[in-house]
Amino acid sequence: MIARRRQAALALTAVLAGGAACHAQHHESSLHAGQPGAAARGGFTLLATGDVLPHASVIDRANFDAGGEGYDFRPMLADVEPLVSRADVALCHMETVYGANGDYTGYPTFKSPPEVARGLAATGYDGCSTASNHTLDDGADGIRRTLDALDRAGVRHAGSARSEGEARTVTVLRAGPAKVAHLAYTFDTNGLPFPQGQPWAVNLIDPDRIVRDARAARAAGADVVAVSVHWGTEWQDEPDRTQLDLARRLTAANTAGRPDIDVVLGTHAHVPQAYEKVNGTWVVYGMGDQIAGEMYNDEGAPEPRGNQSTMARFTFEPPDRPGTRWRVTRAEYVPQLYDIDAGRVLDLDKAVREGADLASVRDRIRDVVLSRGAAKDGLVMGG
Repeated sequence: MIARRRQAALALTAVLAGGAACHAQHHESSLHAGQPGAAARGGFTLLATGDVLPHASVIDRANFDAGGEGYDFRPMLADVEPLVSRADVALCHMETVYGANGDYTGYPTFKSPPEVARGLAATGYDGCSTASNHTLDDGADGIRRTLDALDRAGVRHAGSARSEGEARTVTVLRAGPAKVAHLAYTFDTNGLPFPQGQPWAVNLIDPDRIVRDARAARAAGADVVAVSVHWGTEWQDEPDRTQLDLARRLTAANTAGRPDIDVVLGTHAHVPQAYEKVNGTWVVYGMGDQIAGEMYNDEGAPEPRGNQSTMARFTFEPPDRPGTRWRVTRAEYVPQLYDIDAGRVLDLDKAVREGADLASVRDRIRDVVLSRGAAKDGLVMGG
């Protein structure tokens, strides 16, 4: 059973990379019966989480949780479901593509069970970024199976596409009174070629294109533009020069004094990275892996940081006057840990408060997240 309402969604077809919006379609859905978010006050909360990267051990765990018949990813995420489901808009990062008929693989070329999508929906996710260095692991078929499964589960997606028309469509989610556009891009596809005749299959990072797409989304009616970027240097706590430069460039872009991008959400590095307010806009350099098997660093040694991550949660309030920016009035991070023995994602601070001997892990994540001065701009640990 899906744990929260599916958001009312809008598909705004725009000529991305510089064009204007053509039309909008509205799809209504029921309201969430649980605790209301900021939408009840005229604003909304946006929550985002890191890489969903099902290694073979993760797939085996989901099969065990399904009693050996199929795959069930809901128990894996049950501990963080209350946090995800209470957000007005919740975004994941689906790093891998889906296989079919039992043909599922982990590292190095991933094909995950499509039941992942049902698990994400049941946890309360409204949309996922799907642009990563693994998006082309199974070519066009992998993209098609992934987006088909997300569609069946009612989870929106951004970053990869089955057709040119879909690639030119802005993904926009309804969050209370606001329309939130979600754009997504990746630095690379691990050298895998694009499917023949499909240069639009996955979005690659191009600063000028990202800004043009953000402006097209705004022209199509988006109140808030969230950009997911798959970037950075693996196993490096600190953002690299490419991340820092791109963050400055994206957050400096504005139209008539209004920033074109309202939040930047980073993935890929496998470890939690800093949050920082850049040019007045929140940037999460890296959220880490929300779901992954036991990870090994570049030297081949086990790397526990690869199972640590954060949720980013931002509360947006309406602008003081029409045509100006929606304001972030509260910025939070929530530390998480994927327990590879139990096969469960843990709300880490809650686990510590309940007696788990994990305070040192929680505190290490805190130190990294705050390492670029985010505390002075109001970032706090949430729960």
